Amino acid sequence: MSYKPIILVAGEPNSIFFEILFKILKKKKIKSPLVIIASHRILSLQMEKLNFKKKIKILNLKEITNYKLNNNSINLINVDYNQKKAFEKISNKSNDYIRRCFEIAMVLLRSNYSNKFINGPISKKKFLRKKFLGMTEYFAKKFNKKKIAMLIYNSNLSVCPITTHMPLKEVSKVIRKKLIFEKVKLIDNFYKTYMGFKPKIALTGLNPHCESTNKFNEDEKIIKPTILDLKKYKFKVYGPYAADTIFLKKNRKKFNVIVGMYHDQVLTPIKTLFEYDAINITLGLPFLRISPDHGPNETMLGKNLSSYLSLYKAISFLEKIK
Repeated sequence: MSYKPIILVAGEPNSIFFEILFKILKKKKIKSPLVIIASHRILSLQMEKLNFKKKIKILNLKEITNYKLNNNSINLINVDYNQKKAFEKISNKSNDYIRRCFEIAMVLLRSNYSNKFINGPISKKKFLRKKFLGMTEYFAKKFNKKKIAMLIYNSNLSVCPITTHMPLKEVSKVIRKKLIFEKVKLIDNFYKTYMGFKPKIALTGLNPHCESTNKFNEDEKIIKPTILDLKKYKFKVYGPYAADTIFLKKNRKKFNVIVGMYHDQVLTPIKTLFEYDAINITLGLPFLRISPDHGPNETMLGKNLSSYLSLYKAISFLEKIK
């Protein structure tokens, strides 16, 4: 079997990304060639700091299709970044470097060199600078895709928020039938395409216990009618369920995916249940974009104590995809 390369942008240079990648390369056998887009200087400094030794193979972007790659060495497309120490404080200094890394990755993805992409942790506050809600929206804009969804995937149970990194006071203003329809269709298509079955999807209500003291109850006026319409189109959708009980074991085991109305409504319980045993998949892009379900973890830099599980799950998932 021929394995397509997996493109990895290391992301924020001052993060735990290389630490967890080194652990994976030490402990796991990865069949798909990994093509890393990052700074050779940062990589070398952190290899020395974390006592990891492996040959680095510098790749020429213009000749990328001519290489026969494996993971006996680190396959690196170098992007220059001037930093004196292995780790520094996260700042705006790295923004241009991260942007250039992403631009190279997008060239490879648009050329169909690979359809598999992982980005390492990014400081959204520093890099996005309030121009995008999150990296999901950043990539959607770059590829001119308006219908996207954030799926936090675990083979036992996944979650999807209808709204992502949005202030709570704004959520009720954007919860609409069309938006819920788009997310459910993307989830359904993902499971049919990559898992081979139609998923059972639970939708939470917006309000506590799906009840509201306001005259306008979104659960009754928007969410419940939307679920009824989705059923007419043969989607396996159920609810709305109260968000405080849907994640109880006897309830959650009935579903493949729980869709919530806002970010923390579903991400808090999924991280409590699985911790790092989950990956963030962007649905709706012309390729599979995955990121580990954690940030740069600045407080753990250089300590060599971070879990590699989420990044390993991301790589393992992509290895199964043609």
